[in-house]
Formats: sequence, C-alpha cells, structure tokens
Amino acid sequence: MADDIVYVDVADGAKRVMNNTKLYVKLLTKFRDDTKTDDVETALQTGNMEKARNAAHTLKGVAANLSLAELFKQCLELETQIKAGAVNPAQMETVKTVFAATLQEINKVISENG
Repeated sequence: MADDIVYVDVADGAKRVMNNTKLYVKLLTKFRDDTKTDDVETALQTGNMEKARNAAHTLKGVAANLSLAELFKQCLELETQIKAGAVNPAQMETVKTVFAATLQEINKVISENG
C-alpha cells in the first residue's frame, strides 16, 4: 500500500508553473533547504495553539502549491485537529514521517531533473 502514496506529484507541480520543470525543481530545492516542521512541533509542545495552527496552515499551503500530496493531506488533518482543540500526538509524528519521506522524494526529483 505504501507504493500508492504520492509524495511529490511532479506532473501536477510542473503544470502549476506552466510546465517549467526547471522552475519547479528550483522551488522544490528551496522547500527542501528552507522548510522544517519544528515551528509546528514547538508550538504544540508549548501549548501555543494559534501559532501551531498558523504553522500547520502555512506548511499545508506550501505543500499544496508544490503538489506534495501526502504532506498536504497530513497537514490538513493536523490543522483540523488543532482547530478542534483535540490534537492526537501521533498526527504530529505522522507529519514528521511524511515530511522526511517527501524530502527523500524531492531529492530524487532534483537529481533526475537537475
């Protein structure tokens, strides 16, 4: 089943930037180099739910814009839990795991298209 998970939808992502694969790879590289899950996790650990929601929302939005499908899905679930005031700690772990897998896939895309 894990093979069915889409971490990076390259076709959709390239389409979002008018099929400019070079630009898409540049954006993926920036995401890989600049994006972390630390803000969400720290905010959750300190009980700052507004900051956690904002950080999860931002990560979700970037994932959507770059066609990082599974990361978007898991961040959406985390944001929903934060908004409801009922965060399952396992969801943050899922986001971190999916984030790491997404970075691995991004590295493959960069090496194949760089």
